[in-house]
Amino acid sequence: MDIFKRRHGAPKRKDDRVVLHFDYDCFYASVFENQNPALKSLPLGVKQKGILATCNYAARARGVKKLMLISEAKKLCPELVIVEGEDLTPFRDASKKLYSFLRSHSWNQKIERLGLDEVFMDVTDMIDYNISLLNRSSLSDSFFCLSKENPESGFPCDLTRFAGCVHGSLPVPPPLEVPVYVRLLLASHLAWYLRLQLEDRFGYSSSCGVSTNKLLSKLAGSKHKPRNQTTLLSLDDDVVLGFVDSHAIRKIPGMGAKTTRLLEQRLLSKGTEVSSLDSESTLTVNAVRVHPDISPSSLETLLGGPGSEQGVGLRVWHLLHGVDDTEVKEASDFPTQISIEDTYRGLNSLTQIDEELRKLSASLVRRMRMDLLTEDKPTEHGTSNQRWMAHPKTLRLSIRSWPAKSEMPDWDFSRTSRSQPLPNFVFSLRESVEAIAERLTSDILFPMLKRFHPEKNHKWDLQLINVCVANMAPSGSQAGTNVGRDISIMFKRQDDVLRQWKADTGFIGQEDCLRAEAVAVSEQGYGSGDGDDDVEILWEGEDGTAKCAQCGYSIPLFAVPAHARYHDLGD
Repeated sequence: MDIFKRRHGAPKRKDDRVVLHFDYDCFYASVFENQNPALKSLPLGVKQKGILATCNYAARARGVKKLMLISEAKKLCPELVIVEGEDLTPFRDASKKLYSFLRSHSWNQKIERLGLDEVFMDVTDMIDYNISLLNRSSLSDSFFCLSKENPESGFPCDLTRFAGCVHGSLPVPPPLEVPVYVRLLLASHLAWYLRLQLEDRFGYSSSCGVSTNKLLSKLAGSKHKPRNQTTLLSLDDDVVLGFVDSHAIRKIPGMGAKTTRLLEQRLLSKGTEVSSLDSESTLTVNAVRVHPDISPSSLETLLGGPGSEQGVGLRVWHLLHGVDDTEVKEASDFPTQISIEDTYRGLNSLTQIDEELRKLSASLVRRMRMDLLTEDKPTEHGTSNQRWMAHPKTLRLSIRSWPAKSEMPDWDFSRTSRSQPLPNFVFSLRESVEAIAERLTSDILFPMLKRFHPEKNHKWDLQLINVCVANMAPSGSQAGTNVGRDISIMFKRQDDVLRQWKADTGFIGQEDCLRAEAVAVSEQGYGSGDGDDDVEILWEGEDGTAKCAQCGYSIPLFAVPAHARYHDLGD
């Protein structure tokens, strides 16, 4: 057996947190159903670029699936109602409304939105507070308190049972002395309450996963859909491993097309068909996890290399065991990045590409003004000016080309990207959106595009263009009350940068455990377990450290393989 694998063994999972994962059911279709309730009883499909971006469950019951051609869907379901979904504005507005409601129920503000239809909430502090109030002699008449300041704010609940579905055997009698059991019990009732509120107040049903980390809560939420919830009872490591083992590796967040394909090519026997990119992988987590040739070091060798994520082997090893120490990000008044993209049957000329770049640029600038501008403090004359809450520092252009026929079997949907500093003229509020988009395209984006293929007479055949601004720098105070620089932000950012170099007495693992690989966001990001409405989804973390189980030192992620080798040679 690999010496690294024998020493490393199964990574230890921490169960001291409670994380909820909300996934709105058929979100795009639900937005239109809320606008027109008559659509709720009809099979409904949302169209984008000639295909179904998604469809409701009434349509799915008739065999219609997302990403079908409209013509195919109509053959299966002639009564299918098609609505145009090119304009994402109503989806963004609905997503913000639901997110704001959930955020209003968060005490620690650890609430992270993924795309438009998914939200993580770390509710550990709420749960621990309610445990301190628990009357164990009257569990059936319990009360969940939603506010420390107002003891009457909350809801009644019956804590003699879990709310919703449970994965794992329920012990008899209930082990109320086990903290993780009581945490998950209370969290199931909080999830049930919030789901009902989302539906009663706003008309959106949802599924929810309840567990002790982001990875497990997301997988649990996909267990019973729609309009349901599942608590993964992680009292027994074998239950957790069995639960994770039952999934195909492509269903594991972070196991994208590239990783899946490499693992399949390595582990599937010759003659076994490697899954296509739009089909479900035949390779399960269990088949990878227990394989004698798989260890953190062998995974690093297989998946690493130039341009790959640092410590990818250890990250995937953790995922295979249901271990995820990634924190739920604290809520922010602005997004971590803003991304606009479109797909094409084939953009063949520079004139066409230039036209599409201008459209994307204009949409990007509008989104920046919508998401990053706020009203500044009124002057003494009573006038109020807009100001930027954050300044993105980086502009990224990504493209994907259609492959030649000979390349189709090995096409991995990966994107090619280039980045550079975002020019300051983009932040001008004196110029129109169109004027800024024109200048951004001609001065920056078009020259960037031509650098992808500087050779003359290159034959363009683009399938996707994405324009993104990222690396947000807060402007002024985080509270948004003045224009000046807030020195506290500088120190906070300094602490973030230096955190990876500080020793820690607790097991840290990889804070970047679930960072997406350098492939298309839609293939590698943390979308819904069944692929519902994945839009601009990317689960990113800050660079962290890994703690060596042997010597106890915290080391940077890039040094993990070398450090393991150091111990190997020591014997």
